[in-house]
Amino acid sequence: MKNILEWVKEIVIAVIIAAVILTFIKPIVVRQSSMEPTFYSGDYVFISKQAYKLFGEPERGDVIVFHTEMKDENDHDKNLIKRIIGLPGDTVEIIGGYVYLNGQILDEPYLNEQGISGEMEKITVPEGRLFVMGDNRGVSQDSRDVLIGCIEEDSILGRVFVRLYPFNRIRTF
Repeated sequence: MKNILEWVKEIVIAVIIAAVILTFIKPIVVRQSSMEPTFYSGDYVFISKQAYKLFGEPERGDVIVFHTEMKDENDHDKNLIKRIIGLPGDTVEIIGGYVYLNGQILDEPYLNEQGISGEMEKITVPEGRLFVMGDNRGVSQDSRDVLIGCIEEDSILGRVFVRLYPFNRIRTF
């Protein structure tokens, strides 16, 4: 009987620990190529669900996962992983494939190839919204797409803080 109680106690403790961890962290599997070379399809990442509630505001360069109204092939809600390019009040335009932020060309060392972002007229990011783009600009559905546009800050599920798999590419963000 004592062994059973110990076993039940350990299970209860494990469930409580898991619940606490999942309140702050969510594992995500990347299922698209729009963030290559930073993330590839099949990469496992962890997002901090409380990053912007407890630890500050979204910043340019943060990689986030957010909810969209889009549906996947199974008619489930589709979440996207993208990089924050513009914050509320910023102006963003794309000229000759290069992103200009507040009139200055944006240095983007995370891209494989510079100058492939297409063209886009200047926009000002509205209050409460963010301009996001994928690192693989040729295939990314992002704020350049009228279906997505500038995303609402409230749609953010979390900020990516670590890639856990593949193990040879473990990295924090």
